[in-house]
Amino acid sequence: MTTNSCVVVILTFNSANIIRETLTQALKVSPNIFVVDSGSKDDTPDIARAMGCVVIDRAFVNYSDQRNWAIEQISSQYEWQLHLDADEVLDEVAIAAINKALNGERPFNAYLIKRRDYFMGRMLRFSGVNPWHLRLFKSGFGQCENRLYDQHFVATCPTGNLSGLMHDKNASSMAGWTASHNRWSDLEADQIMAEIKINDDVLQPRLLGDARERTRFIKGLYYKLPIGLRALSYFIYRYLFRLGFLDGVVGFYFAFFQAFWFRMLVDAKIYEKNLSHK
Repeated sequence: MTTNSCVVVILTFNSANIIRETLTQALKVSPNIFVVDSGSKDDTPDIARAMGCVVIDRAFVNYSDQRNWAIEQISSQYEWQLHLDADEVLDEVAIAAINKALNGERPFNAYLIKRRDYFMGRMLRFSGVNPWHLRLFKSGFGQCENRLYDQHFVATCPTGNLSGLMHDKNASSMAGWTASHNRWSDLEADQIMAEIKINDDVLQPRLLGDARERTRFIKGLYYKLPIGLRALSYFIYRYLFRLGFLDGVVGFYFAFFQAFWFRMLVDAKIYEKNLSHK
């Protein structure tokens, strides 16, 4: 692997409490780290620069805009791109698998990596959502889909799966977590109301596709259920059928707030928007 064969792109905002751990692992993949910061008020940019990263400050519009802007900046300089969030920490198995792919020991031009969610500082073995994410791809083969919420990277080529995990070490307090999800519920409600036509740069819903495409297909069925009932049904599915209860008290809180409270909040905002249009 040559020095310029891969760049790791990391989006940050007030991430000082986790960014060292994320960067330490990312540097085992490549010495080239491109950090796009959104006006952090803490020491995030200074920490990243001290660890040898290139840091660019850019105003945040949405994740798709930020990610695709970053892709445009570095595509001509590097053969491969690995995209991470500030709190996504690669484990040693994932690092080894990524390095094998970069060294040409795998046959694909784009790869999915499994993510392991954390909540209240605890790892969730059963309660997590959307476990597979496209994050490693050759320049020119991937981009972020243009959605207001729940954006995924999409590839113009067949994808492979990498072993190992990205540990999504969500460091937010409950107050921060609920505040973020309140904002994101606005975006999800707007996305559903807009009924944006699916096109080639959006992850296609496919029952027989990869894990992300199956999730998008099931999500389409979810929104055909009655408002209110679907949030309750999703909670039951996640907590009972997906064995969320095996994650203990934290598993219950995660299933309740992520699968029921958040989804009910989205439904309430969709209902409110429909009332205002009558």
